[in-house]
Amino acid sequence: MLKEFKEFITGGNVIEFAVAVIMAGAIGKVVNGFVNLIIMPIVGHFSGGADFSDKKIILDEAVVDAAGKITTPENAIMWGSWINTIMSLIIVGFVMFMMIKAYNNMKKKEEEAAPSGPSDNDLLKEILEALKK
Repeated sequence: MLKEFKEFITGGNVIEFAVAVIMAGAIGKVVNGFVNLIIMPIVGHFSGGADFSDKKIILDEAVVDAAGKITTPENAIMWGSWINTIMSLIIVGFVMFMMIKAYNNMKKKEEEAAPSGPSDNDLLKEILEALKK
């Protein structure tokens, strides 16, 4: 059983999946940085200087004691952060669409360039005919 697990864990599919998960995490950070640091400031500029990451609807104000210490934090709907997340989703979706489109075009060109020879059935028929003779 230990040998089977070792073969499974060192198999190509598991390692490729692990690399894909790590790359997805890194790409996610890059996309979030792109949205938060580049796209949203541009959107904010054209919407009157709004910073969407700070936009919220406060449901309950924070409770502060006499010493200025927050005893109960505010309860708020962070709709600006949600817009940033939606922008990240749109960008990731678009990038994935472009990658799949490029991959499909590459595969299509490979299929068109591949020499077309006789099919397996044609070869088997030829062998049968040669054996009959």
